[in-house]
Amino acid sequence: MQKINSMATNNKRRKLIRSFVTGGLLVLLTSFILLTAPRPTLYIIGDSTVKNGDGRGGKDMWGWGSFMADRFDTTRIQVQNHAIGGRSSRTFITEGRWDRILEQLKPGDFVIMQFGHNDAGPLDDTARARGTIKGIGEDSTAIYNPIRKVNEVVHTYGWYMRKYINEAKAKGAIPIVCSPVPRNNFKNGKTERANGSYGKWAGEVAKAGDAFFIPLNDLIADQYDALGADSVKHFFPVDHTHPNKNGSTLNADLVVKGIKELKKCELKKFLK
Repeated sequence: MQKINSMATNNKRRKLIRSFVTGGLLVLLTSFILLTAPRPTLYIIGDSTVKNGDGRGGKDMWGWGSFMADRFDTTRIQVQNHAIGGRSSRTFITEGRWDRILEQLKPGDFVIMQFGHNDAGPLDDTARARGTIKGIGEDSTAIYNPIRKVNEVVHTYGWYMRKYINEAKAKGAIPIVCSPVPRNNFKNGKTERANGSYGKWAGEVAKAGDAFFIPLNDLIADQYDALGADSVKHFFPVDHTHPNKNGSTLNADLVVKGIKELKKCELKKFLK
């Protein structure tokens, strides 16, 4: 009888050990899968108010995109800021920058876009030739581009924004449109907004394309109004368009606020 009890005890021990080993292997396997699974990437595209460098030339001018990686858990999502100063919704495409992103874009990635500040310029001037046709329609015009030295068909701001949205979605990525940040322009004590132009058009294009939309122009303007013109002017030591580090940090905080307020947007899960 004692021998039988001893054998039963040993069997229980062996089963218990096997359970622990199996459980440990499952934990290790799960951890390995999580560590090796490809992280989604957040791509940020836009102009100098999104990425203006690091105060080069002694000028304290920044973009909000430069501070976004600090606001995400980068062990779970990559953050790449591809914005660059001087570009419009048109020239970010014609220079091939968007195509290079599309080559890497995969299902589950995110694209935050903010254009508009440079879209109001001339279509074919010899300085930059970066403008787009105002509005969101299907209007177009043929020009000779003196910068690129090619014939080019220029479309509306809305046409280019739709292209970003549609091509991101075709890759299985999630597009998020931001209205352009406001400039340091006050009238009768209130920040001048883009509700009749690029801010409005960005929202309309996002809605029509079933993309997420952050009313960044209004979010920042609300904050500027609360701070007042005398305080806001300290964010703009160089000109009325490009905020310094403090101003762009504030703008980044408001982008995060906008992300948190997006219903059914998975990007908020990756915020710190």
